[in-house]
Amino acid sequence: MTSIRLQGRRLGKRVFGGCAALLVPLLACSDANDRLLGVTDPDIINPTDIVNADGAIALGNGAIATFRSITGGGESTWLFGGLLADEWSTSSTFIQNDETDQRFIQEFNSSITGMLRDLYRTRTRANEAIASLRQYSPNSTALIGEMYLARGFAEMQLGLDFCNGIPINNSGSPEPVNETPKTNQQVFQYAAASLDSAIATATGTDATSVLVNRAARVTRGRVALALGAFTEAAGFVTGIPSGFAYQHTFSLTTSNNTIWGQGLSARRYSVGDSVEGNARNIRVTNALPFASAGDPRLPVTIRTSGAINGQDGQTYARTTTMWQQLTPVDVANGIDARMIEAEVALRAGNVTQWLAIHNALRAAPPKLGEIQPAAMPALTDPGNEAARISLHFREKAFWTFSRGQRLGDMRRLIRQYGRTEATVFPQGVHYKGGNYGTDVNLPVVQAERNNPNFTGCIDRNP
Repeated sequence: MTSIRLQGRRLGKRVFGGCAALLVPLLACSDANDRLLGVTDPDIINPTDIVNADGAIALGNGAIATFRSITGGGESTWLFGGLLADEWSTSSTFIQNDETDQRFIQEFNSSITGMLRDLYRTRTRANEAIASLRQYSPNSTALIGEMYLARGFAEMQLGLDFCNGIPINNSGSPEPVNETPKTNQQVFQYAAASLDSAIATATGTDATSVLVNRAARVTRGRVALALGAFTEAAGFVTGIPSGFAYQHTFSLTTSNNTIWGQGLSARRYSVGDSVEGNARNIRVTNALPFASAGDPRLPVTIRTSGAINGQDGQTYARTTTMWQQLTPVDVANGIDARMIEAEVALRAGNVTQWLAIHNALRAAPPKLGEIQPAAMPALTDPGNEAARISLHFREKAFWTFSRGQRLGDMRRLIRQYGRTEATVFPQGVHYKGGNYGTDVNLPVVQAERNNPNFTGCIDRNP
């Protein structure tokens, strides 16, 4: 018994003695490790790090990055809206793309779910930045104005692209709320209020303030058209130069131009046309001939032989070099201003002014992405109101290709100009099988049913 106890003590003493001998070097190692592991991680931003002017400006810059994701910096409704309309056709392996192009969209379309969330996030992050900037950097009026622009642009795009029944509020709070669904007209009213705030805030004479103010005015003019306030629309864009452009830019370290990425690079999207199929033998009623028109504003390569180059391995994708990997996209520009003025003139019956606006642009075309179009022959009056409306929206479609406007304009042709879905949207046999459906907008997706106040679109009307 004694022997065992002593042995146990001796073993204990030997272990303890070893630790004592190593204590100093272990402490030294611990200090070194603490110093190595104690380096500040630049990727971690704590709430206390942003309660100052620098933090507020950082929030604003982050909101601009999110804003970019709903235009050309992500697979946004600029692309999917064009797919539902007639700007793009699917050459993708994704059923989400195919069903959208076919105008038969399921409520659980995962691609649209992501796009809707990005639009919501743009509003939320703009609201967070506005509150922080007003508190900690109130003199940053250009950036505050840009946040209102981002919020208003997201609201406008929601109203242009989605069904009636969008669950959002206009409180300006970043906190989540189970909101009741709003009609497109209500959402456009929210956009109008946001953009009015942008215009009223970005009033400086510095270059950034002027840029933001003009972009907000152009976007506000587009919202006025969506609301049917035509005379008001023209007033917002008076004096804006045709060469003006508010752009989203890209870099290899941030994000690519996704219109290029999904079109020319991955070939998931093919430039839309009035004739489909690899044999070019399927007529698509109502679709503009974007690919085959030979229009200098939209140069397109149409393949009819050789290796299949669409992502789906089935389609001869029609491609355009309008955008490259880092080509900036125009979020708002002077062409938009001229299109607003031309439509207002046409609505007022001033055919001479309407035609003059179009022909001035055709005589001296601004650059479109990577393309500098050659001067084009003057248009002539087609002689009746219906033909003038068709010509106006065709011209606008080529000037604004894949910039998020075509779907909203096609909906307005029904809502404001008395046309029907059967005379505006693509009709007939779809080249991947079946026929075109009847959808004229994107659905608010199934994920929103987590909100007990949302039970689906109010309606799918234009």
